[in-house]
Parts: sequence; structure tokens; C-alpha cells
Amino acid sequence: MPAASAASPASSASAAASACAAPVTRRRSLLLGGGALGAVALLSGCSDDSGSRREADGGADVALLRARGARDSTALLARYDATVDAHPALAERLTPLREETARHVAVFAAEGRSPSPSSPSATVSRSPSAGGRRMPKVPEDEKRALSALAQAERQTADTRTAALATAPPELARLLASVAACGAAHVYLLTQRDTDS
Repeated sequence: MPAASAASPASSASAAASACAAPVTRRRSLLLGGGALGAVALLSGCSDDSGSRREADGGADVALLRARGARDSTALLARYDATVDAHPALAERLTPLREETARHVAVFAAEGRSPSPSSPSATVSRSPSAGGRRMPKVPEDEKRALSALAQAERQTADTRTAALATAPPELARLLASVAACGAAHVYLLTQRDTDS
């Protein structure tokens, strides 16, 4: 995995920290530390070529799990875009989380090793039509919109956690890391309500 993927939870955290004047709490430190540990585990997993060989042996199951991961991340990306369209004032707060979600789409869609974060495929461009899909409905109230986005992140993280039971080791590390990132997104989307 690229080093930037390991830094992505930290970059979201720093963006959230700069947007929020409240001091860093113990709970936030623990959450972000856990996300960093997950990223380190993911990095060590990506350097294991034997894991890639084992994953290739899984064939159709691995392809299905990767396709589901890409589809779920694409749905989250559409929800981020719809939320920013409905509430432009949230754009600065949501942009780092949206960018991480776009990288997740690229990682799940990649065959073999993950793309470099500087490569064009590592970011997914914003499309008003979301590739012809219907955009998700967004609540008119800003807090409810953030809550709906957090709920979508939570459900996706839960789905990825459940998939760990059947995933081969290499893909399981990816799923676990992205699920941990989703849990961090849930916290960052809801933490202003609890810190204030």
C-alpha cells in the first residue's frame, strides 16, 4: 500500500482538528491511534507477495469482495457529493473524507497491488450524475445530513467487518483497514455535536 494511504487517517484528523478549535480529547487520540495502527497493518500486508498469490487463488470470491468494496465506496462517494451539493457550507469539512473514500474506490478496483495515491486512478472525479446513478436524498437540515452520512459510513464499515470472515488474508487486511477508516469517518462526522 502507498505511504499516503497510511497517512490518510491522520490527514483527515488534522483537517478535522484545524476545523474544530476544541482540544484533542483522549477518546479522539485513541481512535486516531487505532486508525494509524490499522494503516500500519495494511502496509505490512501489502508488502507480502505470498498474500497476493493466495488472494489470486481465491479467484471469484476475491473478485466479488473487491467489486462489493468498490461498489460500496462508490455509493459513499455519491453520498458525499450529494451532501456537499445540498449543503455547500460543509464542503471544507467533508472534502478530506471524500478524498479518502475516492482512494478506497481506486484501491478496491485495482488488480493486485494498490495504485499510487499520485496516480490518476487513485482519485475519483466528481460527477453530478454519479455515472448515471440516482443521487441519494439528503436531509435539508445540516445536522441530519451529517447524521445520514455517518450512518452510511457506519453501515459500510459493518459490512466490511462482516466480510472479514470469508476474505483471504491480504484482502482481509484491506477490508479491516478501510472499515477502521470508515469508523474514524463516523467519529469525525459526529464529533462536533459531542464536543460542543
